[in-house]
Amino acid sequence: MKNVLIINGHQYYEGIAEGNLTRSFIEKADEFFAKNGFTIKHSDVDKEYDVSEEVEKLAWADFILFQYPVYWMGLPWKAKKYVDEIFSTGVGKVTYASDGRSKDDASKKYGSGGLMNDKKYMLSLTYNCPESEFDNKEGFFEGLSLDEANYAVHKTFQFCGAKQLETYAIHDIFKGDLKLDDELEKFEKVLSKNFL
Repeated sequence: MKNVLIINGHQYYEGIAEGNLTRSFIEKADEFFAKNGFTIKHSDVDKEYDVSEEVEKLAWADFILFQYPVYWMGLPWKAKKYVDEIFSTGVGKVTYASDGRSKDDASKKYGSGGLMNDKKYMLSLTYNCPESEFDNKEGFFEGLSLDEANYAVHKTFQFCGAKQLETYAIHDIFKGDLKLDDELEKFEKVLSKNFL
C-alpha cells in the first residue's frame, strides 16, 4: 500500500480566492489515488491543525501532493507558515538531521542532511498568469521555467531529501474561458505519469 499526503495550500479570500478550483483538483486527486490503491491523508493550511499530527502525517507519507494557488509569485502566507512550522518541528525526526555539512568530513555538502530520501513530492499550482510567460525571455519571468519560478519550494523539499515529480499548473484562471474538465484530464495524466 502506498501512502499519499495531499496538502491543501489554499488561503481563502472572499470574492477573489474562495478555494473552489483548488478543491476541484483535490477531489480529482482523491478519486485518482483511491482507484489506484493509495491510502490518503489530508492537510489544510487554512484550517486549524496540530503541528505534531502534521509531522506524523509527513513521516507516514510516501508521496506528497502540494496543491496551492500562487499568490504574489509564491506560497500563500498560511502555506508558508505551515511549511515553516511542520518542516522545522520535524528536524531530527522526519525532515532533516542537519544542513549536511560536517567538521570532520569536508566532502559533505550543504543541503545533504535530509531525512526524506524515501519520499517524492509533486507541486500542483493554480496561476492567473498565462503559460506563455514561462520559458520566454521576453515574458514576465524573464526566461524562467515554471519550476525555476517556484525554486524556493522545490529547494525546501530538496533540502529535506525528497525527490521532485513533474509539476502541474493551470494558467489564466481569471480569463473567463477556463475549460475545467479539460484541465482536470491533463492533471490526471500528470498524476498517472508521476504515481503509477
